[in-house]
Amino acid sequence: MAHVPPGDTLFDHAACALVVTGTDGLIAKVNATACAWLGYAEEELVGQRRMRDLLPVGARLFYHTHCQPILEAQGSVAEIQVALVNRRKERLPVLINIARRSDGDGVFDHWALFKVADRHAYERELLAARKAAEAALEARREAEARLQAANEQLSAADRRKDEFLATLSHELRNPLAPMRSALDVLKFKLGADADPRLLGAFDRQLRHLTRLVDDLMEVSRITQGRMQLSRAPVELAALVRGAAQDLVPLMTAARHTLQVFAAEPPVLVNGDATRLAQVVINLLTNAAKYTPDGGAIELHLACLPGIAEIRVRDNGIGIPAAALPTVFDMFSQLEPALERSKGGLGIGLALVRGIVALHGGTVDAASAGASQGSEFTVRLPLAAGAACPAAEPATRQARSAATDAVRVLIVDDNRDAAETLAMALQVSGYETRTVHTAGAALEIAAAFRPEAALLDIGLPDMNGYELARLLRQLPGGTAMKLVATTGWGQQKDRERALEAGFDHHMTKPVELAILRDILPGTAADR
Repeated sequence: MAHVPPGDTLFDHAACALVVTGTDGLIAKVNATACAWLGYAEEELVGQRRMRDLLPVGARLFYHTHCQPILEAQGSVAEIQVALVNRRKERLPVLINIARRSDGDGVFDHWALFKVADRHAYERELLAARKAAEAALEARREAEARLQAANEQLSAADRRKDEFLATLSHELRNPLAPMRSALDVLKFKLGADADPRLLGAFDRQLRHLTRLVDDLMEVSRITQGRMQLSRAPVELAALVRGAAQDLVPLMTAARHTLQVFAAEPPVLVNGDATRLAQVVINLLTNAAKYTPDGGAIELHLACLPGIAEIRVRDNGIGIPAAALPTVFDMFSQLEPALERSKGGLGIGLALVRGIVALHGGTVDAASAGASQGSEFTVRLPLAAGAACPAAEPATRQARSAATDAVRVLIVDDNRDAAETLAMALQVSGYETRTVHTAGAALEIAAAFRPEAALLDIGLPDMNGYELARLLRQLPGGTAMKLVATTGWGQQKDRERALEAGFDHHMTKPVELAILRDILPGTAADR
């Protein structure tokens, strides 16, 4: 029961109607005048009805849209004209005043109601209130319609953005393909005569450019959770050293000392080499950014039973204990780090966590506190059957260009890409033929009898999917190993290639070492 000030007789017999309700409108107390006006006994109102039950629809809406917000904001409502509905369903125009008060039992609304003599004035005001409420509803509908149209426009723009990035990525991959093949040929032909610094720089920067092209696709993948992995055996000792070498200019510019401690190869995991390199590069870049110039950074690779462990340690600004649980969140940047962020978006560590999780691994951050440096530890499961090396691995034996050399047909309308890839395969001991249309491929296939065919998808006379189906129908076609070599690298492109009969799908530029592993007569088939 609500608290009522001393003098209940005054409350009960006041000339105006007095009602006390909870903040939910449930009637807690009424006086005799209110009962007389409404035609209800006290026990029919107290605890049984809410004030809104005594208001007609229009007045109820007006109270909800106008009175309640004012009451909640100011604690009182004064001189509001509404109607009450009595027991006989008659309307009773009243002027209401409401005050919200707190007492020991809780918070209550105290209503004082006075009869309005001018019914016509009340009805005019009620009609105006209804029109105002209808106008507000119509304005809300229009706003919702505009919001829906804006959402549809944003969705369409997002789809166009994804299509543009996919097309741009494809177009950029095409010129990268002949560059990669040409570099592989130069490495083989020049051998010991080559300056390893020049070829190494060319190779690292070409890989870096390839990663940048791949990152174009990740703009949408990061936000939509659609990142896909191209899994293959990955040797981590070479990968971490290559990633560290890529960042030498960054470390030199900041006068950092970077030390690499890598376990003896092979440390094999089943993963996406590009993504795993991205993990190491992001962790090293993060350490370089948030370590004062002239700092010390260490990169460790250890091979443990069943696990490959990568650790990046620095003596930089450190991480406060309170921030450790959120350091891998998207767009998370520490306040001191913002001064050294150099334009970063705060997605690097979130991307690291996502990539590592897709590989079935974990990543952790540790720090003794501000200015005490940081350490990030990535743990990845070793590939099935892999173990930590006990001795130097055996060197792969190159296949000689003998009469039993594997025959490979290369079909690509980009002549530079086709010819440089053929040269790279020839120096590795393969017999090759290159053509630039699907029709020419079908003509030469009968005489050449290729054991493998590398097919571009975007050919001028028919697409590579149709060509793959036709090659399968030729004598010996079912045993032919078909590899799609294309700039289209989304998951749906891989699925379409496999449905068309391809054995493998590789995005340009093709890695020669990976290609040799999947061609007939090589380690993958023995």
